[in-house]
Amino acid sequence: MSLFIEKSLEQWAQILTPNQIITDQKTLEQYETATYETEQRISAILKPTNREQVQQITKIANQYNTPLYPISTGKNWGYGSSVPVTDGCVIVDLSSMNRIIKLSKELAYVTLEPGVTQKQLYEFLQSEHADLWMDATGASAECSIIGNTLERGFGHTEYGDHFSKVSGLEVVLANGECFHTGFGRFPNAQASEVYHWGVGAYLDGIFSQSNFGIVTQMTIWLMPAPEYSQAFFCSVDKVELPNLVDSLRPLRLDGTVKSAMHIVNADKAISAFGQYPWHEVNNITPLPRDWLAKKSKEKNVGGWNASGALYGTRAEVALARKKLKRALRHIPSKKLHFIDDRTLKIASYIARPYQWITGIDLEKALEMIIPVINLKRGVPSNTFIPSTYWRKKHPAPAPDQADPNKDRCGLLWLAPIAPMTGEHASALEEIIETTLLSFGFDPAISMTLLTQRCIDSVIAIAYDRDFPEEEERALKCHDELLEKLIDKGYYPYRLSTHAMGKLPKAEPAYSDVIAKFKHAIDPQHIIAPGRYEEYK
Repeated sequence: MSLFIEKSLEQWAQILTPNQIITDQKTLEQYETATYETEQRISAILKPTNREQVQQITKIANQYNTPLYPISTGKNWGYGSSVPVTDGCVIVDLSSMNRIIKLSKELAYVTLEPGVTQKQLYEFLQSEHADLWMDATGASAECSIIGNTLERGFGHTEYGDHFSKVSGLEVVLANGECFHTGFGRFPNAQASEVYHWGVGAYLDGIFSQSNFGIVTQMTIWLMPAPEYSQAFFCSVDKVELPNLVDSLRPLRLDGTVKSAMHIVNADKAISAFGQYPWHEVNNITPLPRDWLAKKSKEKNVGGWNASGALYGTRAEVALARKKLKRALRHIPSKKLHFIDDRTLKIASYIARPYQWITGIDLEKALEMIIPVINLKRGVPSNTFIPSTYWRKKHPAPAPDQADPNKDRCGLLWLAPIAPMTGEHASALEEIIETTLLSFGFDPAISMTLLTQRCIDSVIAIAYDRDFPEEEERALKCHDELLEKLIDKGYYPYRLSTHAMGKLPKAEPAYSDVIAKFKHAIDPQHIIAPGRYEEYK
């Protein structure tokens, strides 16, 4: 430990209690562990409970040139978890800052701190009888709302593009100063929570996917619960992906389908609710295509499988349903189903007799479908966490007990963005599938029609960290896939710590502007050195 860090720890001990400063080796190692190989070591962990303590922490760090790495809850699995980009950082763990500061039922927003999790916000809205939905991701229910939003993460409802539904950040800079964005910087501002632009230069964006400051508060806009909602599921043959995307795009553009629409291939669908069938395929990897075809037929899974939701009055949903049917009717292989609360209730009643007659386990199917439907209603879930154990040889724990870092699950995410056309979707599929299969990994792909005009494809490279050769192969696969995608112009919307520094050089003028920002507000590079830096 350097003399500067020792001096900083002495000063931090004057403002924090002993249990807010963690230096024991066992805990440090937990924070140094991700779902892929990392070499970075951390010096200490600080756990502030309020913004004032964050200000004091940064002020001391600035004085002694001690690098800080802020995290919200650290469950950033597949992208680096809580591990810093560079060596020797002190983690600032904001999970104890978990206050929900303000809720407006009338204007549908909530102001909260970085430690507030998806589960906490959902339960709070329920307890307040707020007729409002949050937008949930498929990640852990214990993940931070602010952490995901600052990474520009996305979910499933009409409010799926998270950072677009943000207003009024509270930011602590490296020198300990604090300021508010938008109208929040003015005294007695009445509209800071409802108009995110404010007046003058818009600064909120520079604090997402950056290392310019520590966000200690944010206002999130909530979705008014619709009168009626109905989920839909559509499966098509593998060759119909371009046709499916081109058919759905007009419905996204004209607002017929307001939710984000997720399209997953058979590999993704099968791996979402199980583990690798080691014994059935005689330990062969990647997953044999004939086994996948057989299992897909058993589970009624298509080559590509789309899901979304229709919201509005019953009349509006009926009209949207009609338009969706019409848009897809020319795809010969399509199977289209609509599900609402009534459908689920009927299905639960007939599940047992249905299995007696057909042999199909409808109860098991409902276990898979209900969490997906709930996500489209803003209900977080841990259901999908065990999928990170896909390649492990031992059974996955119960969802609430799963810890991919501790259990050495191998997981790397790569998420390129493309225009929403069938041609681009097909190009992505070809690049991703051929690359992953060539390295011995299963090409589990999702493509989300996130906004009205873009596809956000998320690729999972899943493996077992207990086998070093697999990890080496996975990291090489990631890098080759990233290179191939970039060569075709498909850049990722976010980066894992492993990928930082691997993008091509940006335009010099852009990098110069970013460097000047950094130098102006953090000249000693105290905050998260190396994170999303496009300059040296």
